[in-house]
Amino acid sequence: MPGKNSTRLNKYISESGLCSRREADRYIANGNVAINGKPAQVGDQVLPGDAVTVNGQEVEPRDEQDLIFIALNKPVGVVSTTDPAERRNIVNHA
Repeated sequence: MPGKNSTRLNKYISESGLCSRREADRYIANGNVAINGKPAQVGDQVLPGDAVTVNGQEVEPRDEQDLIFIALNKPVGVVSTTDPAERRNIVNHA
């Protein structure tokens, strides 16, 4: 059972700003993630002091004071993405 100081691996990676949790799960499933040099599995836990690498690069979550939270009442039909390929993205219609 995970301890109170552990963090689920996909959350740890997403908090680094590298990608979303779902994308982190894909990196993990494809064998691109290691914890302390050992291949990681989806659902693994990260403990304080563990070294996590994605594609050989070490990642760490950002500090809380560096995070920005945005509260938005998003209208129906607007897509929650900044992807410019999406015509009705949240940036163009916010």
